[in-house]
Amino acid sequence: MTNIRVKICGLRTPQDIAATAAAGGAYIGFNFFPKSPRSVTPEEAAALALEAPVGLCKVALVVNADNDLLDDITAKVPLDMIQLHGQETPERVAEVKSRYGLPVMKVLGVSTPEDIQRIDAYEAVADQILVDAKAPKDAVLPGGNGVSFDWRLLALKKYWRKPWMLAGGLTPDNVAEAIRMTGASQVDVASGVESAPGEKSAELIAAFCAAANSPRR
Repeated sequence: MTNIRVKICGLRTPQDIAATAAAGGAYIGFNFFPKSPRSVTPEEAAALALEAPVGLCKVALVVNADNDLLDDITAKVPLDMIQLHGQETPERVAEVKSRYGLPVMKVLGVSTPEDIQRIDAYEAVADQILVDAKAPKDAVLPGGNGVSFDWRLLALKKYWRKPWMLAGGLTPDNVAEAIRMTGASQVDVASGVESAPGEKSAELIAAFCAAANSPRR
């Protein structure tokens, strides 16, 4: 399988964006969760968004954001998508989509078969689903913890109604195997292409994108 669409999340510098574009990435993620080492302000994201080449999808990652925060972000940053990474209900997903007129990607943590069953309710309202590992119980961050989940659980999902993306502990070393096992056509990475928390590596971004598009059979 080739033509895997890659999302590099938590970009903080123009160099990060240039590296993602050069490697053939499809999405860039701006993290607006203050506790994250990858977080940026709306003003910082606005400047970064101007560096993005045409065609690179600009995504805002928020966690249980209220309308005031989303109003501020969407007013300042030219976005293509909103990524909801908290405990948002299907009703909240629909509300955000309606209020801002942007596609919405809902992140769902997976660790059990029951978590797979939850996806259906969100597929009814979201434009895309991002399947991530559930954060450890003591984790400060809802994602970006470098933790993976049992990819075999996705075999329980027989039919996808919406485009979906795989995340959770992906690295240049394991992304090809993850794609082979799950059939994912889109993958998301944050910590797996960093030299230190919040510090992206152009070399790792290039290696990740190359590995994603040359998966082992």
